[in-house]
Amino acid sequence: MPIPEDVTGDEIDQDVRQELMSLPKGLAEEVSKNLVMVAKLIDEDPELAYGYSKIALRLASRVAAVREAAGFAAYATQRYTEALAEFRAARRMTGGVELWPVMADCERGLGRPERALAMAGEAEVQKLDKAGQVEMRLVAAGARRDMDQLEAAIVTLQSPELASHSVQPWTARLRYAYADALLAAGREGEAREWFAKALEADKDGVTDASDRLAEMDGVEFVDAIDVDGDDGDHTDAHDAESPSEADETLTDEDEGDEEDGEDGDDGENDDVPAPDLADEVVDDVDVADEGDERP
Repeated sequence: MPIPEDVTGDEIDQDVRQELMSLPKGLAEEVSKNLVMVAKLIDEDPELAYGYSKIALRLASRVAAVREAAGFAAYATQRYTEALAEFRAARRMTGGVELWPVMADCERGLGRPERALAMAGEAEVQKLDKAGQVEMRLVAAGARRDMDQLEAAIVTLQSPELASHSVQPWTARLRYAYADALLAAGREGEAREWFAKALEADKDGVTDASDRLAEMDGVEFVDAIDVDGDDGDHTDAHDAESPSEADETLTDEDEGDEEDGEDGDDGENDDVPAPDLADEVVDDVDVADEGDERP
């Protein structure tokens, strides 16, 4: 796949560059360029980013940063089995826990919310930083909703981070998820309040809270054309995107990590018991408010 001339490979993070130093210089440069392309394209063209990630993976499959990049590219294209295998491989190489929430979300994507809930109760969650713990809470609440446990999802999202007036990178998404769960449970008044709070915190437009509020207020945006035949003039109203909820598509089947091999935890039919009560998930992911990165 072609690499633009202005991409040198030097754009990658210093930590990733350090990992690539184990490779021959020419190979490291080629891998770096492909990783840069993954980062540049993963939001605007996930499929193309996925293609570049496969090249990097073929060139340097023993580099943890490459496995992680391949995992995120697969995740962005809803290849959850492949993403989970790559994340597991990267985690084995580094011994870190940073990928734990996205690994749990892959389980949701594979239609196994019970596994995601079980992961929310593991000791790894307590080793996550604040952003990671908030992310894990969002995944756990999503898993509850996958299982039609709306009230448990609401309880799971109630936390010091949600109540805090401090705006952090995860604040808008956390408030939005809470508002959406309230609305799904029929608590419209509370939902509107929290959509407004999400909008207030959403400086980067990562949610569609404004559209959801407009929908609840009965505001509709439509194209209007004046078809008056007297002068033939017409006026187009400004377009607005219709409200939409986050897509939680469940696709693929778990294949496991062919290259690195998990110890028996890739099977499709494994029964992993979910916590019995919503409070268990809340206790496991609850963290203290520190003055306030994720659903």
